[in-house]
Amino acid sequence: MQERDPNIVNSGLSRTVTVQGARVEVMIYRLEHDPQWALEVVNENGTSTVWDNLFDTDEEASEAFELTLREEGIDAFLDRSNVIEFPRR
Repeated sequence: MQERDPNIVNSGLSRTVTVQGARVEVMIYRLEHDPQWALEVVNENGTSTVWDNLFDTDEEASEAFELTLREEGIDAFLDRSNVIEFPRR
């Protein structure tokens, strides 16, 4: 008998957030038989930020996103914060 891939359960707290004209998708999900929730934020360029730790509830995952947004701002999820410009000659 062939094993099937587990179903993914999406939280109702998953949402689109727009701040200062920048839009990100907040995705909170878990595997069907796993009680812990994952948190992933994807920006408009498709760059994904995934938390290393899992959360006991989808509410805790949502709060972790909100805390990061308050403390670091939307730039924490945008590509431009990771760009290092080379000096021009």
